[in-house]
Amino acid sequence: MTTASTTGASSAQVSEKGFVPVLLLCFFVGVLGVHRFYVGKIGTGILQLISFGGFGIWTMVDFVMIAVGSFTDKEGLPIKASN
Repeated sequence: MTTASTTGASSAQVSEKGFVPVLLLCFFVGVLGVHRFYVGKIGTGILQLISFGGFGIWTMVDFVMIAVGSFTDKEGLPIKASN
């Protein structure tokens, strides 16, 4: 019974990282992967840094994911929407 309540609680959690900062970082310096460093995804941030955001494609995909609310942080938690 505790497993079910723990699972329910984890699905309601959200990241401490804010929606607006992640969106702005992706828009302005997304090709450098700064938004990924901000949310704790260091490995993919480095990959974006050396590939200039996958030549811009990866950055555009991330921007859309952030805008629609499906972007997550390092822990897999969705980015906190502004109130």
